[in-house]
Formats: sequence, structure tokens, C-alpha cells
Amino acid sequence: MAVGIFDSGLGGLTVLEAAQSRLPEVEFLYYADSAHAPYGVRDADDIHGLTRKAVGELWDRGCDLVILACNTASAAALRRMQEAGVPGGKRVLGVFVPLIEALTERQWGDNSPPREVETKHVALFATPATVSSRAFQRELAFRAIGVDVEAQSCGGVVDAIEEGDLILAEALVRSHVDALRRKMPHPQAAILGCTHYPLMQDIFQDALGADVKVFSQGRLVADSLADYLVRHPDMLGTGSGGFVTTGDPTRVGQRATQFLRRRIAFEAA
Repeated sequence: MAVGIFDSGLGGLTVLEAAQSRLPEVEFLYYADSAHAPYGVRDADDIHGLTRKAVGELWDRGCDLVILACNTASAAALRRMQEAGVPGGKRVLGVFVPLIEALTERQWGDNSPPREVETKHVALFATPATVSSRAFQRELAFRAIGVDVEAQSCGGVVDAIEEGDLILAEALVRSHVDALRRKMPHPQAAILGCTHYPLMQDIFQDALGADVKVFSQGRLVADSLADYLVRHPDMLGTGSGGFVTTGDPTRVGQRATQFLRRRIAFEAA
């Protein structure tokens, strides 16, 4: 039995690691569409097509439940896929909602009307495609009122991380935080709206300052997934776990090993 975790590249490993820690009894099949990464600079139709193809392959491999551990795919493709309908007995979920529920201090699945929340000024760091989709703001509006969101498009960060150039990634993060600060000098909270960004979370926190609460998705998504599987134990699927990629398995595995500090071996998708 396995749950599918999909990302355009390596960012979803932050979700995978948290999910494995939270749910050690569950196997996970991780799918990295590295041949087409990064998604954040692609248009919505392209992202939808690539995401749908990858999710379909995970379904075919026996993963009845697939987590889009990619904010760009969640922003640009998830709603469109759900509205078009998914095969019977299959589900695809995104990573925005658990984060927004935490930000707005809601329990999982609380769909009561939007209300005032304590956090009023929120910085959103995300890929260009996620920022342009305004999906985060749309989901937030279902749950909270009176929240000012300032979005910063973080071009180049995903590319640097995927290439393993963490020096460049750090410089870009600090530059994007400076740009955000010019628009919103005193954010109360910051959302790392890309699953690659937790790999640089300490840099974001240092650049923002200790008084800004930084939200990232790994643990939040893992906790939400655990709750979902308690309510839907039939969604564990029949597949087996592992790591597959549309890119070069050796190269992708080396990068993944570097980030997680444990050996990760990928197979060709």
C-alpha cells in the first residue's frame, strides 16, 4: 500500500520526510518530474498538462491517493483537475489548505464562514506561477477576513536548489526578502509557498527576523494527511513505495541524497 507524492523536482522531499516521520507504517511513492522542472515559470495550461500526466501515472502504479507536494501544481492545476472529475476511488489533494488552516487557527476540515484572525499582515514567498494564480489569497478568503497578503515572486530560487547551488539560493532568498520588506516592512507571518523553500527555511527566518513566524508545509501537510487517512483508510492504495523521476535518476538521486543527508536512489519513471 502506498500514497503518491508528486513534485516537479526535489522540493516535495520536505513533505515526504515529514510524512514518513509522522506515518512510519505507510509507504510512499515519490514522483519527481525533474525533466520539466521548474514548474514555476510555466503557464497554467502547461502546468496542468504535466501535473495531470504525472498524477495519472501514480494512479496507474496503485496510489489511490496522490498529494501534490508542489505549490505551483496545487495553485495552477488542482482545482481544474477536481472540477474535470477524477476516476472512481482515486483522490488528489494539494498542500495549500493545511497551511492556511494553521495560519487561521482552524481545525482540519473546518468550513465555517470566514472570520477575523489575529495575524493581519502576511508575506507570501512563492514561484511566479503561484503568485500570478492568486490561489493562496483565494483559499485564504474562504477562511479569514481582513488579512493583508503581500506576495513576493522568488525567481531563481528553485533553479538554484535543483542545481545544488545553495550559495546562490541563499543570496536570492535574502534579495527576495529585502524586496518584500520594501513593500511590507513589518509582516507578522511569512508563508513559504513552495515546498523547495523549507530547504532554506533558516535563511528565510534569519533574513525576516525572529519576530516573524515562518510557516512551511512539511509537518502541517503530514499531520493533515494522518487525519485524512484516519477518516479514509480505504485510500491507502495497493502500490509499493520508492522514488521515480522523469529526469536522470543518478543525478536526481545525488541531489536528493545531498538534501536529505541519507542515500536516496531514484528509478526512471
